[in-house]
Amino acid sequence: MSDTDPTSFGAEQLGNEPVVETPEDLAEALGADPNAPKTIDTENKRLDDGVNRCPKCASTDIQLRPSTGMLVCLFCRHEWSEERVEERIAGNGSLQDLKGTHIASGATAINTEAAGVLTLKCAGCGSEVIVNIDETTSARCHWCRHVLSVNEQVPNGAVPDAVLPFSLTHDQALAAIKQFAGKRKLFAHRKFKQEFAPENVVGVYLPYMIIDSNASADVVGKGEIETRRYTRGTGDNKTTYYDADVYELSRHVDFTVDDLIIESSAERANMDTFVNTNNVINTILPFDTKNAVEWNANYLVGFTSEKRDKDTETVQPLLEHQLLSIARSEVMSSTQRYDRGVRWETERLDVHGTRWVSMYLPVWLYSYYHVEHGKPMVHYIAVNGRTGETMGSVPVSHPRLLFAALSIGTVVESFALAILWASV
Repeated sequence: MSDTDPTSFGAEQLGNEPVVETPEDLAEALGADPNAPKTIDTENKRLDDGVNRCPKCASTDIQLRPSTGMLVCLFCRHEWSEERVEERIAGNGSLQDLKGTHIASGATAINTEAAGVLTLKCAGCGSEVIVNIDETTSARCHWCRHVLSVNEQVPNGAVPDAVLPFSLTHDQALAAIKQFAGKRKLFAHRKFKQEFAPENVVGVYLPYMIIDSNASADVVGKGEIETRRYTRGTGDNKTTYYDADVYELSRHVDFTVDDLIIESSAERANMDTFVNTNNVINTILPFDTKNAVEWNANYLVGFTSEKRDKDTETVQPLLEHQLLSIARSEVMSSTQRYDRGVRWETERLDVHGTRWVSMYLPVWLYSYYHVEHGKPMVHYIAVNGRTGETMGSVPVSHPRLLFAALSIGTVVESFALAILWASV
């Protein structure tokens, strides 16, 4: 029989083992890379069977009611909403404590070889229903008429982590577009005025990355303070000179960014103003992303959507560019005394932590294809599906613009001549 004290023996053995207090410690103890991106599971487990039922009567005929932003059962008229994702993803922690890369499961890397077709087993009758997820996220069973929805976060970018439902109705969007185009009819192209059909406005869920960041930046440059201003020369050969004190500047700033919105569709991120006016979509920001809810394909019934095709690695350079812009803005208040301006020559950005969430945002979109002098252009008028903020472009009549410019110039010139004549 051993004389060894089992309590002492156990304490000695535990002393040689790494202390595991957090999931990160466990991953490191198991040999995992502690700096590897961490995944946040956002899949709506309640809908994993593909059948989205009304919680009151179990019907599957469900769609969004934009006037309330809630789902409504078309059978019993019961209304409800999925849970908000903000608390599930962000928790109660501060962004200042955000470290490392955290990627929600719907924002993980896209597999271009992933199958574009899913086979769902109907929970109502057991039949198999094929859904082409490149085109739609729901289909009706051809036997029992149940509506089956794709709720699994397949790796092709079709199912995001969250969706921000429409709260602006079709009629409200129609009125906003009519008002926007009406204010610009004076100089609008004649063909546009003839073919303008605002009732063709379409509700679209556009894919975005919603990003939280914890970062710091250092900027170094030169600032100038004017000390003297004087003029040399005579007549038309006068030249103004400035004397200024030049200072070396350096600034450091720690900052956090909550819910930065960046496009995750390559087509919408293409800001080539020679062929489209995609840039107008960014002018209707912001969206109240804190009210986004868990994914439910029924939010898309009656609307169209675009699939995400950009990964976090693709979006990262744009994120860093925007974070640097924010850092410059943050230090601007400390450079007011340099009245001749500041020129930053060296910039450094350190991103301590990021959190990525894939989200569908609601936009009412009217498009008009216009060709002039053989050059095609797609004009868009976009309406924020939550706030009603509207911006867009319409094709203009260049002869009318020229005539207006000449007319205004003639009036101004006549007015100036009249003043001069009166002063003689």
